[in-house]
Amino acid sequence: MAKEVILLDFLVSPFGMRVRIALAEKGVEYEYREEDLQNKSELLLKMNPVHKKIPVLIHNGKSICESLFIVEYIDEVWRDKSPLLPSDPYQRAQARFWADYIDKKIYDCGDRIWRGKGEEQEAAKKEFIDCLKLLEEQLGDKPYFGGDTLGYVDVALISLYSWFPACESLGNFKIEESCPKIVAWAKRCMQKDSVSKSLAEPQKINELFLQMKKRLGIE
Repeated sequence: MAKEVILLDFLVSPFGMRVRIALAEKGVEYEYREEDLQNKSELLLKMNPVHKKIPVLIHNGKSICESLFIVEYIDEVWRDKSPLLPSDPYQRAQARFWADYIDKKIYDCGDRIWRGKGEEQEAAKKEFIDCLKLLEEQLGDKPYFGGDTLGYVDVALISLYSWFPACESLGNFKIEESCPKIVAWAKRCMQKDSVSKSLAEPQKINELFLQMKKRLGIE
């Protein structure tokens, strides 16, 4: 099944990180190709002609785009190890719901925190914490959102968690003060090599944020 697997990615992309985690969980060998997002490769434009974005997984010459779809594809193709989505249809639908929630709410709030200032930033921070508290309720007393093992929702959220320190620094707040259960969960995830070796260093993410703020003229 793993005749040829190529990942077109960008090191600090949280969306690329979740694909790397899924591949690591499954033990899939692949070729990593770093993209210059200011000068996208012909291969990227060919393999994702609609959105022209990373990550793109190329498996035996065929491309799969959008990170959550890629994670699902990986889970279905390499199904003999570390299942990520539940086998029960209802639980599987719930996992997809919360992964979608994470992309629509957590990512959006984080984006508004580093871009915003004043009242706009404060509103984004409040919504961000409220969303994390809701996710804490979903986590409950389980070690992972997936239960006893790392699952689809865990992969979706832990990749964005890698951006949290930069958001905290630029927003001047501490997530652990309001959401200690999420931080404890993240530390648990980071004990897994598949996670810790797939996430970019917080310093590099912070540097990226500062570069983007300068490029956009945001002080």
